[in-house]
Amino acid sequence: MRFLWPDLLWLLLALPLLVAAYLWALRRRRRTAVRYASRALVQVALGRGQRVRRHLPPALFLFGFALTLLAMARPSATVTLPSEFMTLVLAIDVSRSMRAGDVKPNRIVAAQDAAKSFIQELPRNVRLGIVTFAGTAAVVQTPTENKEDMVAAIDRFELQRGTATGSGLLVSLAMLFPDDGIDLESAVFGANFSRNSANARANVNPGAGASLDRTQTERKSANAPTRAMPVGSYQGGAIILLSDGRRTTGPDPLEAAKMAAERGVRVHTVAFGSRDGAPISFEGWSFYAVPDEETLKAVAGITGGQFFQASTAGDLQKIYENLSLEFALERRETEVSALFAAAALFLFVLAGLLSVLWFYRPLPVSSSGGSA
Repeated sequence: MRFLWPDLLWLLLALPLLVAAYLWALRRRRRTAVRYASRALVQVALGRGQRVRRHLPPALFLFGFALTLLAMARPSATVTLPSEFMTLVLAIDVSRSMRAGDVKPNRIVAAQDAAKSFIQELPRNVRLGIVTFAGTAAVVQTPTENKEDMVAAIDRFELQRGTATGSGLLVSLAMLFPDDGIDLESAVFGANFSRNSANARANVNPGAGASLDRTQTERKSANAPTRAMPVGSYQGGAIILLSDGRRTTGPDPLEAAKMAAERGVRVHTVAFGSRDGAPISFEGWSFYAVPDEETLKAVAGITGGQFFQASTAGDLQKIYENLSLEFALERRETEVSALFAAAALFLFVLAGLLSVLWFYRPLPVSSSGGSA
């Protein structure tokens, strides 16, 4: 727990002063009280319970006052609350290594089935966008709340050559931040290629020259945001990236992960397939498909996400179930001043009620009569 206005905690020094004032008032009251012949008789008459009752309401008032001072300092704590509306991007590897049969019936079918089950368990406050990546990356479903559209996008997956993990991550990030001008072209071919392409377009269409500077400015802002956010602090969405092999083309996924981290976006990564890998053969070529756990762990670590290893369809299903629960409930720092104030009010009211019940004595009503 931390306090947004910690300087007000100095007011807690008033508590010992209140205790001292209370003790001084009790001593003064004893001095001015009527002196009995035997003080022991008075203590016996009061009893131990009466002495506890005498001090309990002031003690409750003191605790209530302390909670009031703490509430004024605006305490905040990390609590688990229902998550707000968010956008989730599911980036799935559709390289030809997903044909491997180490996950039955094969990796791609198992991944599609698990993704469909995950979609059905999504909370209502989550929109889902879907990205596939192989030799390049593509958006197969823009963020939507329509689960039928999500399932239809999953069914449209087609396997392709290559594994561009970094491209999948960049396209997913661009889906979350469409106004940031995140440029996959410059990430793949370099900034000079993008600049030359823009110049060529300006030469073909002179009217496009006026927008060249603005386009370059947008691309710069994508690579270097004006204000980097704390890692994992973005609450508007997250990325789930599933891959079953090593990157063979495209930008470095670790550089893409740094761009996500600068925006506070968490990337949860899933290494899909058996750790020992599986043989793949097609068109006269054969190779061994082994998940790149090291890179996927690094991506999750850089962005504050979680890394998972799924060797079976059941493993992937459990991972998706855990993630869907995380997106329904999230831990975030929240100001809890109202709780302290409510507790203080309760103690004040309780102290007042006990004082009335235990010590209030109505004054006797005197009647006077006369004779004619």
